[in-house]
Amino acid sequence: MQAVIEGILAKVLKRAIPTVGCGRTDTGVHASQYFFHADMEAEYDFDLRARLNRNLPPDIAIFDILPVDEKAHARFDATQRTYDYFLHFHKDPFLAEQSAYYPERRVDLARMKAAVTLLTRYEDFYAFCKSPDSYEHTICRLSAATMWQHADGERLRFQFRSNRFLAGMIRIIIGRLLEVGSGKMTVEQFEHYLREKQTPPNITGAYPQGLYLSKIVYSYLDLPARGTFSGVFQDGVPGYWGDID
Repeated sequence: MQAVIEGILAKVLKRAIPTVGCGRTDTGVHASQYFFHADMEAEYDFDLRARLNRNLPPDIAIFDILPVDEKAHARFDATQRTYDYFLHFHKDPFLAEQSAYYPERRVDLARMKAAVTLLTRYEDFYAFCKSPDSYEHTICRLSAATMWQHADGERLRFQFRSNRFLAGMIRIIIGRLLEVGSGKMTVEQFEHYLREKQTPPNITGAYPQGLYLSKIVYSYLDLPARGTFSGVFQDGVPGYWGDID
């Protein structure tokens, strides 16, 4: 995405404009809210947002262009990030690129929810990172970890909120939650890996297309997420996503 945006900026402004994004995501992962900063050396007398959107591909949209302090940093200034993960159990062509498909998988939702509730009790996620030793530390302060099901019981939604996330962390967690739900891993084993900071034998992540970077918060900027632009969210529909008993 960064290369595409920089290419269009160069085309529109007739000069190279380096950008710095709020984070990196794997191929196939979505972002319903994403920020990047760029140093603009000159004023422009046209609607830059409209011109960029006319030139960008259909899967990238610029919602706002905001002036910030020259020291503002899109990545390092972020104080909170929220990710959503969606999966479905029956094949649906209209969800193919918006949600992860796990065919006919029978899972124990109560066990999965029990594992999800453990996540906010721990701060070190060494066990759920694909390259933990590459970090100075693996502390992430999750303020929320939630799981919902669709009204028909065939779709699940997870939401995680933290000051930071590690490489592959959410997709690895979802993969382990599916193992808990299918009986391949117990809730106790799930917590053991967290508590002992021990990497599970299998750290293969869940499919990328179910993952969304859905909100970024800064001390000086907190804009409403544009999640309703994606039909998979359906946040404004009462009863669409329900709690798991």
